[in-house]
Amino acid sequence: MASGDWQRKLVDWLRGRQGPDDLAVFAINLAVVLVVVNLFARTSWLAWVGLALVAYGAFRIQSKNLGARSRENEAFLKALGPARPWVQNPRAAWGELRHYKHARCASCKQRVRVPRGKGKLRVTCPRCGSKFEVRS
Repeated sequence: MASGDWQRKLVDWLRGRQGPDDLAVFAINLAVVLVVVNLFARTSWLAWVGLALVAYGAFRIQSKNLGARSRENEAFLKALGPARPWVQNPRAAWGELRHYKHARCASCKQRVRVPRGKGKLRVTCPRCGSKFEVRS
C-alpha cells in the first residue's frame, strides 16, 4: 500500500459526509477533558459520559444528513452567545482580548471594537452614527 493510498481512501469515504464541525469538535474535546478528570475522580459514570460524547462526535462527523447537522451546529453556536469565539478559535479570541476592547453604543447597543491603550477615544457608531467616548 502506497503512503498516500490510505489518505485517498479516507478522502473518498468522507466525500458527501458532514466532517468535523464545531459541535462535533466541542463534544470530542469535552470528552477528552472528562476522561482526564476521570483519571483522578475514578467514577464509572464520567467514563460513560465521555464515551457517549466521543460516539456522538463520530456520528456527527460521519453523517450524510448535511442539512440537519448544519441546523444543529448553528443552534449550538447561537446558544453559545458571547462564548462563541472562544469555542471556535481560542487563540484568535485571546489575541482579540489582548489587543482590543469592546464597547456598546448607548443608543442602539451595537458592539464597537476599539484598540487598547490609546486613552480616551471618540467613537462613531457604525449602525446609528451617534458619537460617544470610550476609555481604551
